[in-house]
Amino acid sequence: MTSTAASSPATDGGRDHPSLGDLLAASATSLRRSTAVQALVEEEKLLALDNVRAALVAKEDGVMTCRWQSLAARLYTLDLDEGERAFLGFVLSMVGVRQCHLAAIEHLDERRLKIVLQAVVRLAGNDRIAIGARL
Repeated sequence: MTSTAASSPATDGGRDHPSLGDLLAASATSLRRSTAVQALVEEEKLLALDNVRAALVAKEDGVMTCRWQSLAARLYTLDLDEGERAFLGFVLSMVGVRQCHLAAIEHLDERRLKIVLQAVVRLAGNDRIAIGARL
């Protein structure tokens, strides 16, 4: 998994603590779930929102985990804009708990579009396609 600033351990008085992204990535049980977590970690802003974390993250048997169905059920009650909701829709469709229309792609900004495209390439198992800015 590609490491990002959001997934690096934080330090507190010399003690290392794994980030929320690291904890969620460790609990992912499939390629689809780990790709979805990675997309959220790379996006950074949505996972930092209290209402999104409350809908998604739970501690089960001492392990931080994603409650994808809970997030899907609350998607339209989280007070998100169209771009945020579209991105989460794509993430939820990666996991398989929700379907997302491809037309929602028009609501993504360039940064989120890149993350979604990279996730699709990861899900396809293809490591030869590069997603990035054109020169």
